[in-house]
Parts: sequence; structure tokens; C-alpha cells
Amino acid sequence: MTDTASSPVAASPIVSPQGERVGFLLVFLSALMWSFGGTIARFIDNTDSWTVVFWRSVWAAAFLLCFMVWRDGWRGTLKLFRGMGLAGLAVAFCFATASTSFVVALAYTTVANILLMQAGVPLLAALFAWALFRERVAVATWLAIAAVIAGVAIMVSESLDGAVSPIGDGLALLIAVMFSVATVITRRFAHVRMTPATCLGTMLAAAFAASQASALGISSHDMGFLFVFGVINLGLGLAFFATGARLVPAAVAALLGTFEPILGPIWVWLIHSEVPSARTIVGGAVVVTALLVHIGLEFKRQTRPARAGVTGVPSPN
Repeated sequence: MTDTASSPVAASPIVSPQGERVGFLLVFLSALMWSFGGTIARFIDNTDSWTVVFWRSVWAAAFLLCFMVWRDGWRGTLKLFRGMGLAGLAVAFCFATASTSFVVALAYTTVANILLMQAGVPLLAALFAWALFRERVAVATWLAIAAVIAGVAIMVSESLDGAVSPIGDGLALLIAVMFSVATVITRRFAHVRMTPATCLGTMLAAAFAASQASALGISSHDMGFLFVFGVINLGLGLAFFATGARLVPAAVAALLGTFEPILGPIWVWLIHSEVPSARTIVGGAVVVTALLVHIGLEFKRQTRPARAGVTGVPSPN
């Protein structure tokens, strides 16, 4: 296993069509698992966000550790942790920040606001890929970026008149930024298995939450939902993503991730009757429309021979 701490930036690898299809499926499944997060959180009675972050992260870390030991054995798991390098540490920090911010943001704003703002992840990923690795961004992507910015501006305008907390919207934006960076790094360092990085991220989140929580005691009712929140929503979602994102271009992985903000508000609306505000619906409609158009153009482009250097296509060394 190459240590990325001492290695040059790796070029995006060549993956077989079958491998890409597996990657597509795994990233979609990760988005599906994550889309249930807001719905599960609304079943939890405990009002201390840090207590929720702690137990969600503990269960996710336990699941990911067991998954790695089952797949690679104890010796192989330790080797994976040692071999993830600086890239793995960066991904761990990103996921720790994003998962913590998600739970805290739920105390300040609606699930729809959080998830629909995350819809900008594929476009942020394209921007970061351009800024960090000089992958060119197609004109269609720039147009989609402009549309998403307009849609998000409509959504966050509620913060200006006090309808929605600016803290909640700020945390939602932080989630999108952190997830975008993690997506780009995971793809760019595809030779590094990122499952241990996601596991480390949940451990970091749990450690920080433990220092902030007023008490770690929890009812048996809440513990059951926190188990599902940690294992199914966070842990399994991270396992799917860390495995699948290595097999598809960063832009495509992020685009598939938009199923989370599309499906998430629907589950909360159907199960908890949490109806999004008018501005959230309008802004979200702009964001989702821009993304669906962009997804269609991106997948159409993926079926044609692509020019090197365009977002999601490896540049020659």
C-alpha cells in the first residue's frame, strides 16, 4: 500500500466499465442510506445534539471497524490504517466535520434546507477539482453552478429575515463543502482504501462530541434509533461511498450523491409531515432542476470518448 504522505498526487486511475457500474451502484446506495438521516433523527427525543453525535458516531465507528476486520482481518485492518497517509487524514477530518454539522444543524433548520443545500456538492466538487488539480470545468458545469448559486440564495434568504437560523444554513453549507473536498480526494487518491479514513472520522466526531455533551446517558428508545442512525445511515452509507467513489470520476460520484437531497425531504415530509417553506421549495426546485439537467449532460458525455483534462477525466502525466 503506497503511503500518500510521501507520494506525489496520483492521477485518476483507469477503471473497467464493469468496475464503474459497480461504483455507480455503491455510490447510489450510499446516497440512499444517507437520505434517511433526517427522518431517523426526528424520532430521537434527546435534545442535546452533542449526545446524539456521540452515540451515532460510536455506532458508526463500531460498524466500520467490524466491517474492515471481517473483510481484511485484524492485520489487514491495521495495515489499511497505517497506509491511508495524509489523504486519509484529510478525508477523516472532512467526514467528522460533515457528520457532526449535520446533527447540530437539525436543531436550527429544517431537513429540507440542509439536504437541498447539499445538492450543490457535485458542482463544488467540480470547482475543487479545478482549483486543486487543474481539471477543466465544462461550460455546462459553470452554467449549472450559477443556477445552483441562485437557488441556494433563494433558500438562505430566509435567514436574513429570521425565518431560518443563519447558523443552520451555515452548517448546511459547511457540510456541502466538506463532502465535496472528501469526494475529490477519494477519487484522486483512488489507490488508497478510504474505509479506515471514514472510520477514523467517526472516532474523531465521537471524541469531540464527548467533550461537548452535557451528559451521555440515553433512553433505550433513543438508543435503538441511534443504533440505526449510526450503523445504517452513517456507517453503511460511508462504507458504500468509500468503496464506490474510488471507481467513478469525482464529478459523477458527487452527482449520484444528489439522490440524498432529492429523497431526504420526501421521507421527512411523508413520515413526519415536515413541509418545506415556500422559499425552500422554490430554491430547491431551481437547484434540483439544474442538477438533473447537469446529470443528463454528464452521463451523455460519459458515453462518448472524452477529452483529457475535462472535469472527471484524468489529465495525462
